Amino acid sequence: MAHFPAPLSRAESEFVLERIEAGFERDGFGIWALETLADETFLGLAGLSTVPFAAHFTPAVEVGWRLLPSAWGHGYATEAAAASLDYGFTDAGLSEIVSFASKTNQRSIAVMERLNMRCDPTEDFEHPLIDAGHPLAPHVLYRLTAEQWQASNGSVAE
Repeated sequence: MAHFPAPLSRAESEFVLERIEAGFERDGFGIWALETLADETFLGLAGLSTVPFAAHFTPAVEVGWRLLPSAWGHGYATEAAAASLDYGFTDAGLSEIVSFASKTNQRSIAVMERLNMRCDPTEDFEHPLIDAGHPLAPHVLYRLTAEQWQASNGSVAE
C-alpha cells in the first residue's frame, strides 16, 4: 500500500473482497491470489477488474497488482499481469485493457512499460477517489489493445 493514501481498514478490505467476488460472477474474470509454485507462499494479488469510478477513459477493464514488499523485484508482477492480459484478450474477448498508477509509483509504471502498454501524457488524470492536492492523486494512464497484444505475441520487454 506504499502508493495508496492509507492502508485499508478491515471493513474496507472486506468491501474490496466482495467487489472481487462480484466481479468474477458478473464478468467472468477478477483478481487472483498469487503464490509461489515451489511452496505456495502468498505474494499478493493480480488480475483484471472493471474500473470502479468515472473518468475520461471509463468504462474500462484494468489490469492491476498489489504485491507484498518481499515479492518486489522478482518479476512476479510482470508475469502475473501478462497472464492476466492474455486471459483478458484471449479468453474474455476484451478489446482493450488499461492500467494506471500514481505518478510516484515507478515500479508499477515500469511493469506497464514491460507489458508494452502505451501511455499518452495527455491522458494523465487526477484520481477521483483521492483527495485533490494529495501527492498520490496525479496518475498516469496506460492502454493496450488486443491487436497490440496479438502483434507482440504476448511478449513482454526484459
